[in-house]
Amino acid sequence: MAVARRVSLFEREVSVRLAPVAVDLLHDAARVLHEGELAGNTYSGSTMLTIDLARTADRVSDPPDASTAQRLAFLYAADDRCRDHARRIALAEARRAAGCELAVADVDVESRAQGNQLHLSLNVEAKRTNP
Repeated sequence: MAVARRVSLFEREVSVRLAPVAVDLLHDAARVLHEGELAGNTYSGSTMLTIDLARTADRVSDPPDASTAQRLAFLYAADDRCRDHARRIALAEARRAAGCELAVADVDVESRAQGNQLHLSLNVEAKRTNP
């Protein structure tokens, strides 16, 4: 075992999180698919965002590959900004599909990677605000 003769007074920590511009850039590159229905005063639906990282290659310095997609999927799920933005997208899609104003009861955000694609699944349960 090596003996330390000098030590640093500082402990260093490296952290990685999504850049502020990442939220808009990723969502702008997304293909959106939504399905759902209004039954009585309750709306249930799902919005799927598929982001092919190759579509961002001209604006991003990170490689548009499977390892980047995996890292994004992991970081996306833990990022409050991403989840909030995803909830707004899901609610807008749900309102469009329902044809009325909705108050969100719950939006569940799931993220996963498949190859160089990021898949975001946004499950919405909401109530009609003016029955």
